[in-house]
Amino acid sequence: MYAIVDIETTGSYAAANGITEIAIHLFDGIEVVEVFESLVNPLQPIPPFIQQMTGITNQMVAAAPPFTTIAERVYNILQGQIFVAHNVQFDYSFVKAQLKAAGFELNCSKLCTVRLSRQILPGYPSYSLGKLCRSLGISLENRHRAGGDTAATVALFKKLLHEDKSNHIAKSLKRNSKEWILPPHVPRSDFDRLPTRPGVYYFHDKKDKVVYVGKAINIRYRVNSHFSNDAPTAQKQKFIRTIHRITYQECATPLMATLLESAEIKHRWPRFNAAQKKREEVFSLFVFEDQYGYKRIAVDRIKKNVPSLLEFYNIAEGQALIRKMARTHGLCLRLCFLQDAAGACTGEFAATCKGACTRKETADHYNQRVKLAVEELVANGSFLILDKGRNSKEMSCILVEKGSFYGMGYVPATDTIQDNPSLKSLLTPYRNNSTIQKTIRVFKDSFPDKIIPL
Repeated sequence: MYAIVDIETTGSYAAANGITEIAIHLFDGIEVVEVFESLVNPLQPIPPFIQQMTGITNQMVAAAPPFTTIAERVYNILQGQIFVAHNVQFDYSFVKAQLKAAGFELNCSKLCTVRLSRQILPGYPSYSLGKLCRSLGISLENRHRAGGDTAATVALFKKLLHEDKSNHIAKSLKRNSKEWILPPHVPRSDFDRLPTRPGVYYFHDKKDKVVYVGKAINIRYRVNSHFSNDAPTAQKQKFIRTIHRITYQECATPLMATLLESAEIKHRWPRFNAAQKKREEVFSLFVFEDQYGYKRIAVDRIKKNVPSLLEFYNIAEGQALIRKMARTHGLCLRLCFLQDAAGACTGEFAATCKGACTRKETADHYNQRVKLAVEELVANGSFLILDKGRNSKEMSCILVEKGSFYGMGYVPATDTIQDNPSLKSLLTPYRNNSTIQKTIRVFKDSFPDKIIPL
């Protein structure tokens, strides 16, 4: 038995809104065998614009029963039936939440007449209930009232049953189908072609703008997980209604997927991504010569036309690296801007500084160690990450230059790729950011066998 349902509500999500009217028509596939319709007191004011749209006013529901009064009746009608609605996720999330608050746990198979209409009756300009009924010649009286919309949905569902030559309805009811969880506007084909490999996926709105970017080890599984629950929150409902198309980029490794996701979020600034959307300051490590001829190492905000050795997104990270260089190569803390006090630096007393800060050590001698430290830094800061490709004929390649992420792509499976003068032409460049830099640093420490120095 099909329970064809429509509700009117005080708002767009169940977590903070109530039902103002409900209609349930039990349909056996041929005719309606039972009808339940009722106004409902939502126990909260109905917003003026919703009163205008539905015609249901605060005065009309003042004497109506609250949902708790009719909950048992609604549960007994629905439980064990196939729950059918036009955009079923919306109606089901409200009814399930209201029943749960009243002590009833609803569990039904579900069918969405929006998704079924797109499959069985393709080619119409709009699949909203009003416009679709108009296109099909289905009478729709009392629009935006539960009884009128339910009666129209019954007529639409009859037509879908009659026109369903490819058994879409039966397929949607299979346990592993999960057709009802999918956003109403997204074609099934978008989901069917999703791969089970690592990569990045994109959710687009009706204007084809990317509104969400995500990464996954298994793209198909991860995309489906976004819609596998009927959370009644405003964010979830708005998210589902917004998505009209899904695209993806396969990646050979989870690392590439992580880097691509971060680069794309920074580039596209998608509406529904919360993480990684903070504006970042960029700092650089500089070397310059002071008035006495001593080479000085400093971290400061990046400057135009000033050569940078390395980039950082946290000044403390840069200072920590300079401190390590000072310990390893006996550099002066004052000349590295790690000590502000006048006179000899603490390194001189600890015998790690040879007196450059008080000019006991000549600039020539001191600068030789600075040069060695910088050369070592640059040598360690430029490398390739070579890993498996998408097939046996290629390898994935990530290029880091002077500590900064350049880009990534796929190269022929050869041991001499680092000597290829046209390497960059094989890679797609991306802007570096703090997430990318941190991710690469962790990977480099964890998998040194995949690092190829340049």
